[in-house]
Amino acid sequence: MRLTILGGGGFRVPLVYRALLADPGRCVSEVTLYDTDVRRVTVIAEVLTHLAQGHPDPVTVRVVGDLDKALTGADFIFSAIRVGGTAGRVRDERIPLAEGVLGQETVGAGGVLYGLRTIPVALHLAERIAALAPHAWVINFTNPAGMVTEAMAQVLGERVIGICDSPVGLVRRACRAVGADPGEVAYDYIGLNHLGWLRSLTRDGAELLPGLLADADALASFEEGRLFGADWLGALGALPNEYLHYYYFRRETLDSVRAADRTRGEFLDHQQGGFFERAAAADGPAAVHALWERTRLEREETYMAESREATGGWQRDSHDLEGGGYDRVALAVMYAIAGDRGARLILNVRNGSTVPQLAPDAIVETVCEVTSKGPRPLPCAPLREDQLGLMLQVKAVERATVRAAVFKDRAAALRALALHPLVDSAAVAARILERAAGEG
Repeated sequence: MRLTILGGGGFRVPLVYRALLADPGRCVSEVTLYDTDVRRVTVIAEVLTHLAQGHPDPVTVRVVGDLDKALTGADFIFSAIRVGGTAGRVRDERIPLAEGVLGQETVGAGGVLYGLRTIPVALHLAERIAALAPHAWVINFTNPAGMVTEAMAQVLGERVIGICDSPVGLVRRACRAVGADPGEVAYDYIGLNHLGWLRSLTRDGAELLPGLLADADALASFEEGRLFGADWLGALGALPNEYLHYYYFRRETLDSVRAADRTRGEFLDHQQGGFFERAAAADGPAAVHALWERTRLEREETYMAESREATGGWQRDSHDLEGGGYDRVALAVMYAIAGDRGARLILNVRNGSTVPQLAPDAIVETVCEVTSKGPRPLPCAPLREDQLGLMLQVKAVERATVRAAVFKDRAAALRALALHPLVDSAAVAARILERAAGEG
């Protein structure tokens, strides 16, 4: 089975390859890396070379510079691109912050700007995939994952699946807090990408979530509990995705982001730029791999640092620094489809009738049963008014962003920015749009 990774020079590609090497079934025989940045993909290929050393039967790695060649014959395609690079992310964050509203990669005005830049490229990729690998399954890592998946689904239909590691991390941490094995629990999770809620957690038919929400000590033992606090979680009656901290504590997170010496994008731009520069000059795959490991750990340690600072400042748990997130979800999807295993995973898929108030083709993030036919959303409990209201508003933003990107529709772009819950003025939205257009 052939796997192609678009954005093969991405920093987290070695996590995918490391997991493939550990697969006893050896489902994937060849990995093809495609990237528009030759230096980055060359460095990442060296990391993979080191990972393969000593392995009795390593997965073959090809680096291909031609998109059509990379796609032809692929069985699965992982899309993990970053249009505009980390420098583009810096602009997405700084432009809104200059207007006094949150700048973040996938949330608020920053997420809209990133979507406007990324969706046309994602659509081009979808069209080439449809032409050259029509039977391939596409697993989309590219942020903003919800709206990018929704755009690609216009071409690929149900054969594109969006993934995120935040929901599975939330479930894993909640299970650890109640002393349950994640493989033994059932759960209800619904929302959009980076905007969802864990609303039920059961083992052998017994509901575990109310007890967890009433236990301040247990909540203080994991990231979401510390982020949101026992008082608010008890009032909310659910465990929110970590990105909802930007919505529920918008003043505090905005103050923390503005007080920081640099944005997350600026940190990553500096960190990754330095890594690839040093790695290109390093002496062999072992040295490149060691440098990658040090850089990866620093990246994990500083994840969502502003939100943690806004809630008193605390360090991430060692369990959450291992890195395996996106790679585990993506490979679980791939193995479930290829092996017809019937896995249950939280994925970004077409809504169908899951949330009746949303369009059937709207992408939602929910629990799915995955077989050889792909993912099937499972029924979920009705949404509370506050959950549904936020989902409807943000989905309107996502769909307006897709329309703006596809049709170069300025009115839709303005609507997407102005209607976002974290943008407090249509005039501010207009200024953000004009400045972003002026900066390319």
